[in-house]
Amino acid sequence: MPQKITASVKSMVETAKREIEEIPAAEAVKLHGRDDVVLVDLRDPRERERDGKVPGTFNVTRGMLEFWIDPESPYYKPQFGEDKKFVFFCAGGLRSALATKTAQDMGLKPVAHIPGGFRAWKEAGGPVEPGEAKKSEGKT
Repeated sequence: MPQKITASVKSMVETAKREIEEIPAAEAVKLHGRDDVVLVDLRDPRERERDGKVPGTFNVTRGMLEFWIDPESPYYKPQFGEDKKFVFFCAGGLRSALATKTAQDMGLKPVAHIPGGFRAWKEAGGPVEPGEAKKSEGKT
């Protein structure tokens, strides 16, 4: 018997977005470099290598997020214990909406996400460093 999926990604993202704070990219760019804010890049390392990265971000793959947030986990990262605002982003804003909702449900606060993700960040004029793939293309 084929699987019957009862919750679509679209509905899960829509639900999450009703319950989390969203910070438009232009506003998020103004938060860059502040001591009380951590920009959390959820993109896969291959995405950062290919597309570039926001300087000074804390990078965590979506699959390890819960483990890095939980202080009882052997994978806990002390950055998530700091008294700061955590602003999540991914490539386009879907993974970060789900991740922000998960982090909020786990008790991390304050948290927010950037709708439109890295793409919106670049369009808003946010600083971007080239990824390793782009750097190596320029070498002869």
